[in-house]
Amino acid sequence: METETKSVVYDEELHIEASLFKGMNQPFPNHFHDYYVIGLIENGERRLSCKNQEYFLQNGAIVLFNPGDNHACFQYGKETLDYRGFHIAKETMLNFTEEITGERTLPLFSQNVIFNEEAACYLRPLHELVMQGSREFEKEETMLMLLSLLLQQYALPFDVNIPECRNEIEKACDFMNRHYAEHICLEQICRCTGLSKSTLLRAFTKSRGVTPYSYLENIRIGKAKKLLECGVTPVEAALQTGFSDQSHFTNYFSRFIGISPGAYREIFFNRNNAEGKTHES
Repeated sequence: METETKSVVYDEELHIEASLFKGMNQPFPNHFHDYYVIGLIENGERRLSCKNQEYFLQNGAIVLFNPGDNHACFQYGKETLDYRGFHIAKETMLNFTEEITGERTLPLFSQNVIFNEEAACYLRPLHELVMQGSREFEKEETMLMLLSLLLQQYALPFDVNIPECRNEIEKACDFMNRHYAEHICLEQICRCTGLSKSTLLRAFTKSRGVTPYSYLENIRIGKAKKLLECGVTPVEAALQTGFSDQSHFTNYFSRFIGISPGAYREIFFNRNNAEGKTHES
């Protein structure tokens, strides 16, 4: 039987609370919250009652609760619940909504249960970043991308036309190319370009095909590869290219390149040794 674990983390930068439940079979009686809830079911089956409607929750289901939405749920079947979610205070949601839509109004989610893989692909890594205490602007970027999608599809209508902002995007790229070795925040890039965070994310992604943070990580990985090829250790390569720690560096490098930084360095170390022996002979 899986051991039940519960973890809750408050993120001081985003001003949101993240909860992680593993192996849980606890039922929840009818209740409501004074904050928003965005949660993802990762394992187990639950029966949910929300505003007098019945839902069947399973892996991949996302719940969206507005403040005041009464709901209750209980285990259905033998598998226990694995769940990750966010609690967002109304004042914090006002700030996010104003950033994304330009209107300082509280959204009203029209659906309480959705199945949206794109939203889940934002929610999972965002939750992991919060639980890990990340200080990278990838966290804020992913938060805005997730809420933009949810607001566009399930709440407030807003202008979805994406501006080109070519000059501003060039400025953003130039800024990241010059400061990749430093700890960069989204606010710095916005000040450099004169764009709001939401506009920057939408325009940059349309123009470059990746988010600003992914662009920055590509720059860092490219620089790190050259250092490793010259024999620099993975630890030093991580420090010189702006990664917060070696674990973060190793994860990104392996994801982009397919092998670990140490294995990549070894390839060139062995090749250089072989070339040196050939020259000696």
